Amino acid sequence: MDASDNRNHHITKRKRDNYDGDDTSAVANGGVDFSLLEEIEKSHNSIEALDLKTLKKLVLSFERRLKDNIAARLKYPDQPEKFADSEVELHEEIEKLKILAGAPELYPDLVNLNVIPSILDLLVHDNTDIAIDVVGLLQDLTDEDVLDENDEFGVVLVDCLIENNVLESLVQNLLRLSESDADEVAAVYSTLSTIENLIEVKPAVAEMVCERTKLLRWIVGKIKVREFDSNKQYASEILAILLQSSAANQKRLGQMNGVDVVLQAVAMYKSRDPRSLDEEEMVENLFDCLCCLLMPVENKEKFLKAEGVELMIIIMNQKKLCYGSAIRALDFAMTNYPAACERFVDVMGLKTAFPAFMGKIPTSKNKKRSKEELEERLISLVASLFGGVLKGSRRERLLSKFVENEFEKIDRLMELYMRYSNRVKEESERLDDIELDDLEMDEDEKYNRKLESGLYSLQLIAVILGHLWTSEHPRIRARIELLLKQQKLTKNDVKNVLQEYHDNIGDLDGPDEKEKAQAKIQKFITAFADSR
Repeated sequence: MDASDNRNHHITKRKRDNYDGDDTSAVANGGVDFSLLEEIEKSHNSIEALDLKTLKKLVLSFERRLKDNIAARLKYPDQPEKFADSEVELHEEIEKLKILAGAPELYPDLVNLNVIPSILDLLVHDNTDIAIDVVGLLQDLTDEDVLDENDEFGVVLVDCLIENNVLESLVQNLLRLSESDADEVAAVYSTLSTIENLIEVKPAVAEMVCERTKLLRWIVGKIKVREFDSNKQYASEILAILLQSSAANQKRLGQMNGVDVVLQAVAMYKSRDPRSLDEEEMVENLFDCLCCLLMPVENKEKFLKAEGVELMIIIMNQKKLCYGSAIRALDFAMTNYPAACERFVDVMGLKTAFPAFMGKIPTSKNKKRSKEELEERLISLVASLFGGVLKGSRRERLLSKFVENEFEKIDRLMELYMRYSNRVKEESERLDDIELDDLEMDEDEKYNRKLESGLYSLQLIAVILGHLWTSEHPRIRARIELLLKQQKLTKNDVKNVLQEYHDNIGDLDGPDEKEKAQAKIQKFITAFADSR
């Protein structure tokens, strides 16, 4: 349970304890004067009226107790009993500061009072309990619910925390926490929660914390532990956050043998399902991490060397809960990486993938992944195979899949083509109607809306048809022409889909890569245009 849950629980409890009735019946029932209790409660809560004056009092009181503790420790370094009381008092002052989470508008004043460095210094306090108190305070102050509508105040606080080395101090403290102590286990969770909160406010923290600290190494060590616990689950979630939008972090973890570590972690579930929903979520996080890791080409190489392709095929064959996740990982591994495509064919991946492509997906085991999502992944996977396996016996084996069983794979391909084509057509008509209502929408936005409705999958299907057509296999061509005719379509319709794809290929990977990609699509456009 995170800090916000704890706070809400206390608030609810306080409300529940309030008397909701008239005083007369209360006195009759228990002889209690509730008006007196209300006065006492009001006086007790008066300190919670948060303003600048109250903030200054809290900070001054904290600094006094901190000074007392430092003095006591210096005077009696070898006599803990002499400074124990000062640490109890310091603990109480840190707890009082948590009330500031209820007034984020005071965060700029908190920063200006220059107390943040003193608070953060306590993260390396000799008494781990004091450091844990500070972690709890930071978790509360940066809580997502607190900062949700107070972004500008959150940024001021987070910038100050980072300037004063909060990341380094948090992780330094994390490394000394014990997994055998319940309070320290809870502090591990709070530390990870605080780091997540900081990233939420300032996304650049995701790279900063990996550059400046040993957090990645700690997470790798945590994931290596075979036993499941809530902190392992949270570590997997934080790792996914660190990797999802940072190529630098993806490469950094790859250099730390991260691909192999994540593969070993998911391999535990190749023949068994997670035993709880939390464990299931952790496995999903690990596959998210794996897919992020497979973005840089150097990590695809590591995946191949670690026999990741083989592991994903084994997982698919077992038809357990990770079935859909394995398809997704293969899709990432094989995109623009021919070596993985060739390995996939060599280790009998076609035999595993094509039943799924034909719609034979064990959906009951893949509740989190819709059949449609897996379908789109499989379309992408087959398109990658055609793009990565260009010649020789492997290419022949791939093409033969579309001939066997009376061209059932081509029939399936055309079924998918029609479904996605109709969906995109409906979206295009809807967008045209929006424009008639005088709502402005530029071409890029319209194109993105169509991509969301299924245009990208339609384009990949057209690419696969292009590969099949340019194979110049007469029976394959005849089947494609027959199916197009049955749907009252022509090769020109496929060509138009390919043309739109060609014209919208971006240059994210550089102008040379864009030119190469466009040349490949142009080859299919020309082939469909020239054939009669």
